[in-house]
Amino acid sequence: MTTFLRRSFLRTAGGLAGALSVSPWLLAADGGGDEAADVVIIGGSLGGCAAAIGALRRGLRVVMTEETEWIGGQLTSQIVPPDEHAYIETRGANASYRQFRTDIRDHYRQHFPLTEAAKQQPNLNPGGGSVSRLCHEPRVALAVLNQTLAPYVESGKLKLFLQHVPVQAEMEGDRVASVAVRSLKSGEERTLTAPYFIDATELGDLLPLTGTEYVTGAEAKADTHELHAAETADPANQQAFTVCFPLQYVAGQDFVGDKPADYDFWRDYVPELTPPWSGKLLDLSYSSPRDLKPKKLGFDPTGAATAGTLNLWNYRRIVNAANFVPGTYEGSVTLVNWPQNDYVLGNLVDVSEAEKQKHIRQAKQLSLSLFYWLQTECPRADGGAGFPGLRLLPEMVGTEDGMAMYPYVREARRILAEFTVTELHVGAEQRAQIVGKKEPNMKGAPFADSVGVGSYHIDLHPSSGGDNYIDFASLPFQIPLGSLIPRRVENLIPACKNIGTTHLSNGCYRLHPVEWGIGEAAGCLVSYALEKKLSPRAVRNTPEKLADFQRSLTAEGIEIAWA
Repeated sequence: MTTFLRRSFLRTAGGLAGALSVSPWLLAADGGGDEAADVVIIGGSLGGCAAAIGALRRGLRVVMTEETEWIGGQLTSQIVPPDEHAYIETRGANASYRQFRTDIRDHYRQHFPLTEAAKQQPNLNPGGGSVSRLCHEPRVALAVLNQTLAPYVESGKLKLFLQHVPVQAEMEGDRVASVAVRSLKSGEERTLTAPYFIDATELGDLLPLTGTEYVTGAEAKADTHELHAAETADPANQQAFTVCFPLQYVAGQDFVGDKPADYDFWRDYVPELTPPWSGKLLDLSYSSPRDLKPKKLGFDPTGAATAGTLNLWNYRRIVNAANFVPGTYEGSVTLVNWPQNDYVLGNLVDVSEAEKQKHIRQAKQLSLSLFYWLQTECPRADGGAGFPGLRLLPEMVGTEDGMAMYPYVREARRILAEFTVTELHVGAEQRAQIVGKKEPNMKGAPFADSVGVGSYHIDLHPSSGGDNYIDFASLPFQIPLGSLIPRRVENLIPACKNIGTTHLSNGCYRLHPVEWGIGEAAGCLVSYALEKKLSPRAVRNTPEKLADFQRSLTAEGIEIAWA
């Protein structure tokens, strides 16, 4: 990297936002002592951050914990740029989420030497990746989230404990009384108490600790009546997770190092899926998600077009060097979250800690092997093999090996909720069968208790149970409040992929703007319940209170219906 790039990282993570992350944030993360608040948020995921924003905006005192060194989940520690729908610039997401996107663009304009042409782009896309209208570096998302929360840290309204995990919960009947968290640095434990707890962990870690009823994996068609559901339930059949990493290409350089320990295994590995995968995993062919037929992809880190097919380099590119003054970057950067590094040999949910860590290590070996394969064996258009000018960027992701801090998780534990969203509510084909029509402006089932909206196709990656892609159209949908309320436990609210969805409907409720919407609704719900001295269940099931709560959401820029 150039000297300037290293400085830009220092400014991004170590300017105002970064200084705050070193000063009050880390003071909160060390030392002992118990804490009490109006709401405790376990997990600094994207949904957890949105829940904190919603609760803090309404005046609550918040304690939030996070397992890694970075808040932000999908966007930061998992380093995945936003997956969004086509209307995101103007509608179909909360005002706070769209402001967050604006703040990311402004951060680039204020702290990075953009070209004059890039400065003039109202909807600046720093990376120019085709997957999103806003592809950016993970540290920029971290800086913006830190800056958004900084005033609450300074005022004492928010206390954040980084590198802390929940280890125990105390229950009083159907209520959570306290949660104990342990520092991964010191091993010290502290007890957190509050009237309400929000589970914003990536895997739904509070659910087993509190005895909150939940499901995992695939449900049976006889139970959900979903068109694409499996014939038999399989709780261990869960979507692949991925250890992502950024790649930079510097023409004329050779960064090839030692072969990864498991490279020979992964180079020859063929996924055992039904219907069958296209062949070897480390290859430019894969199973097309919609029809599962073998499909050729391209890869050229110069960004050139590749023989009538998608160039993977451009797909999740998070730095387009052409957007910056020459010399800022030695080359463009892409984020590798591809079919070729989806890990299907085991799960992270409801397994022992030893097995969980084994699968994370193996998934990291897969990603390191893919990197080495791209350097040495990937077919080139000129008939040669490999691109030795590819290199990892540890400083961009905050790790020593250049891999993401945390795996990109697509599926978690899901609460048994007052209301469960299924394919019947959001699947385009099944909705057309139910309502007897199919038209361009069809929407998902209307929910009288809606607290948010979203739109994304139902996208399930290959699974640990041997399923190939399950990918089909869905309709613009709403987020029902009932999916955020457990059937029994009274003061625990989910804030991300752990809401009441099915294995299938989770496939369109798991993306960035939807998780933000779920989290913000959770934070606002806790505030409203405390203010009105009602349980979340009573808010949903009392029509006038529900309507009042929904009015308060829309007044704060939260969309609860599609125009």
